[in-house]
Amino acid sequence: MKYHTINELDHFCFKEAYIAQICAVNGMFEIVFDNVTILPANSCNRDIREMRANELVLKISEPKIEALVEEGYKVYDANGNLKQKNEDITIAPEAYADKFKELEGCEVYSIEQENGNYVISIDTEDHTFLLRISGSGDTQEWDRFLNK
Repeated sequence: MKYHTINELDHFCFKEAYIAQICAVNGMFEIVFDNVTILPANSCNRDIREMRANELVLKISEPKIEALVEEGYKVYDANGNLKQKNEDITIAPEAYADKFKELEGCEVYSIEQENGNYVISIDTEDHTFLLRISGSGDTQEWDRFLNK
C-alpha cells in the first residue's frame, strides 16, 4: 500500500462508504472499504480538499469483538399506532463469520472511536447493525487518492 496512517480515524469520513470485505481471524481484524472520504486534515492528504479512496484497509490492533447487534425497530400504521416491535438481536460469536459475509456490500453510516472502543454502524436494505470492537489502535492503508 502506498499510503499509511496510524490512529487517524478521525481524519476520514466513512459515511456512504461500502464494506468490500471483513476479515476477523486469529487476533486480526480488518475491514476493506470503498468510497471513503479522506479529509483535508489527513497527514497523507497534500490537497486542501476532500478526496476519496477505494480499497482502504482499516486494521484494528489487538482487537476484541465486544458485540455485533442487529438493531431493533418499530412498525407503525398510517394512523401512528404501533403494529409491531422488534427488539435488538445480539449475534452469537460463532455466527460472526457468516454475518460478516452478509454485510459485505452494505453501506456504513458511521465509525466512531473513543478510548480504544470502535463502534461501526452498518446499514443494510432493511436493518441496521452495530459492531463494537475494542482495540489498542488503528491503521489505515490505501493505494491512491481519487477525486471526490
